[in-house]
Formats: sequence, structure tokens, C-alpha cells
Amino acid sequence: MAKEDGKWIQGAIKRPGALKAKLGVPEGKKIPAKKLAKAEHSKNPTLRREANLAKTLKSFNHKSGGRGR
Repeated sequence: MAKEDGKWIQGAIKRPGALKAKLGVPEGKKIPAKKLAKAEHSKNPTLRREANLAKTLKSFNHKSGGRGR
């Protein structure tokens, strides 16, 4: 199970790439900050949640070049 491996977030992401597809961002490219901010204020609750999750994941400390930890 992913939770036991310490990779719990992979299990939390149900549809990888769905937000990029909805925003029209090509696979392999980053979502522009303006598009992400606009999606956070969408009337569509699913789009809002996906954008919020993307913003949260973006703030996580990554192994390659994080915030100095």
C-alpha cells in the first residue's frame, strides 16, 4: 500500500493530469500562476479543489532544490 511506503500523496491524486487538461496546458509544461489562481476562484467546485490541491503540492519541499532542508 502506498501509505506504508511513505508515498501517501500518490494515493490522494485520483486523476493525474486532469487539471492540466481542463486548463488547456500541454502535458510536460507547468501550469501558469495566473491560470492556477483563476481556477482557484472557479464556480466549478471540482476545478476549485483540483487547483487548491495543485497549489498545496507546489508548496511541498522537494528533494531536488527545496527550501534548504
